[in-house]
Amino acid sequence: MATASDEIPILEPFVLGPYQTNCYLVRIPDRRGCWFVDAGFDPGEMIARVRELGLAPQAIVLTHAHLDHIAGVNEVLRAFPGTPVLIHEAEKEWLGDAETNMSALIGLPITAAGPTSTFKHSDALELEGTSWRVLHTPGHSPGGVTLYHAPSRTSLVGDALFAGSIGRTDFPGSSFEELDRSIRTHLYTLPDDTKVYPGHGPATTIGREKRTNPFVHE
Repeated sequence: MATASDEIPILEPFVLGPYQTNCYLVRIPDRRGCWFVDAGFDPGEMIARVRELGLAPQAIVLTHAHLDHIAGVNEVLRAFPGTPVLIHEAEKEWLGDAETNMSALIGLPITAAGPTSTFKHSDALELEGTSWRVLHTPGHSPGGVTLYHAPSRTSLVGDALFAGSIGRTDFPGSSFEELDRSIRTHLYTLPDDTKVYPGHGPATTIGREKRTNPFVHE
C-alpha cells in the first residue's frame, strides 16, 4: 500500500486579484489535510474548493508577505478559524505593517492576522506524511522562500523565479545581487526536471530556466 510520502502532491493554482497572483491549494491524494500556499485578493474560489473536497486546512504557508500574497489571509481565517499562519522569520512583522507589505504604497492599507509561527532555511514542514524543505530565497523580499518536495521534484518558489524572468528587485528591501545568489545557490542546484510553480505566470522547470532565463542563467 502506498504511503503519503510515495504520493505526488496535487497542486491547484488559483489566479487571484488585480496582480494575477498564483495561490496554490496543496493536498495529498486520498488525504484530507491541505495547505493554502499564499492567499491573495478574493480567495473565495479557493475556499469553495476546499469545502467542495471536504478538506481540512492544516496551514496558510506564505512564500512572502507582499500585499498580493497576503490580502486574503483574513478571509481564509474567517472560513477556517484557527488555521495556523506560517512565514519566514525575516518577515514576521510584515503581516501587521501596511508599509512593509507595500499595501500602503497603493493607498490600500492591508494587515493580516499572524503569524502563528515562523520558519527558517532548511526547516521541514509536514503535510499528511510528506516533508517539504524550506529554502530561504531572498532578493525579491527579505523573507522570500521556496517550498521543495524532493520525492516529486516539486517547488513552490513564490516571486523568486518565473518562466523567463525573476522577481522584481526595485522594491524596498529587494536586491538583485541577493536574488541572483538565491537562485544560483538554492534553486539552480535542484534537479533539472524539478517543476517550478511561481507566484505569477505559468509553471516551468529548473532546467529550462538555467538554459534560457535571460536574467539568471548558467
